[in-house]
Amino acid sequence: MLLRRRLTSLLSTSIVSPRPTLTLTPSPSSQSSLHFLPHSPNPNPSFSANGKASALGCVQGVRAYSSLLSLNDLRPRVPRKQKTRKGRGIGSGKGKTAGRGHKGQKARGSGKLGFEGGQTPLRRRLPKRGFKNPFSLTFQPVGLGKIAKLINAGKIDSSELITMKTLKDTGAIGKQIKDGVRLMGRGAEHIKWPINLEVSRVTVRAKAAVEAAGGSVRRVYYNKLGFRALLTPEWFEKKGRLLPRAARPPPKQKDKVDSIGRLPAPTKPIPFFTEENEAASASST
Repeated sequence: MLLRRRLTSLLSTSIVSPRPTLTLTPSPSSQSSLHFLPHSPNPNPSFSANGKASALGCVQGVRAYSSLLSLNDLRPRVPRKQKTRKGRGIGSGKGKTAGRGHKGQKARGSGKLGFEGGQTPLRRRLPKRGFKNPFSLTFQPVGLGKIAKLINAGKIDSSELITMKTLKDTGAIGKQIKDGVRLMGRGAEHIKWPINLEVSRVTVRAKAAVEAAGGSVRRVYYNKLGFRALLTPEWFEKKGRLLPRAARPPPKQKDKVDSIGRLPAPTKPIPFFTEENEAASASST
């Protein structure tokens, strides 16, 4: 309504005020030029009815009208159709019973969601399919080729122990790591020097390739809290908390890991003890 009033007032003032005119004036050159005279009287009334002059007047009116808009004049879009108010008199057509009719369960209140009048509901008629294993683990894969590429680029030091924190900090794996890292054998032909790694799982091909180059791969176990302490130890320092102790693997995972993970992130590998070394150490004692 405010914009409509301003528009009508603008149009009325533009009609009363004299329109601008265009006059032709001779120039020194052979070509004629147009000069705009805003307040000069119009000697030629036939020229004032020209379309060009009226178009200029409309353009000026639109510009002046657009300059009247400001931020304090903006209003939200109000829907034309108002919300129906039920139970507010019979004149609206939705009074008294409010469109629900007389008596009955639907007139008194809404029923339970999924209730079908006593018969077996649909959610119980459909059979169950599958299950969700609460003990399932999700490991993020990383190939030996990517590790070799990072070593050649100088981002990973092959002389030190390569842990899962090292792989995360150098970008070998993503940031969204759930339960650990699985070492894959992709690009195993690029491993030509000994490297030592500590990961959650390792494939047979990857382990054979690393050991053939003179390195070692150890499968370590971290629980949820320990794995978080391995990847982001600064979070515990920021909260003023101590790093948690390494947890033991559950009985179902004892045969799938080689040792318990160490905290904070280690820098030197643990040597593997074979049966011959254990027998020699036992005999010497």
